[in-house]
Amino acid sequence: MKIGITSTGKDLSSELDPRFGRASYFLIVDPETMAFEVIENTQNLNLPQGAGIQAGKTIVDNHVDVLITGNCGPKAFMVLESAGVKIITGAKGRAEDVLSLYKKGQLESARGANVEGHWV
Repeated sequence: MKIGITSTGKDLSSELDPRFGRASYFLIVDPETMAFEVIENTQNLNLPQGAGIQAGKTIVDNHVDVLITGNCGPKAFMVLESAGVKIITGAKGRAEDVLSLYKKGQLESARGANVEGHWV
């Protein structure tokens, strides 16, 4: 299993980035071993539109099973959901803390997008 977490930094002590499409980084974590990979999202930070769709493709291409983020717009949500990625929105705090909450079963899957689209 792979868990993707939007992050402001390159390690598990970094704060979760509340943005999905324009998150600074994605941390792709194996929850069993806590080994992780950092994926920079610089290619999507300044897109005028479509950042969520492109970020969704990045998550899918990296075979992520669960995405934990703060917010996810409707187009990105559709891309992720159609690929079978479980999406958790509304998360806050450090990446390692939200991962711990997930492992304890304390985070619920989203049923839909929680923002309208592009936001800053």
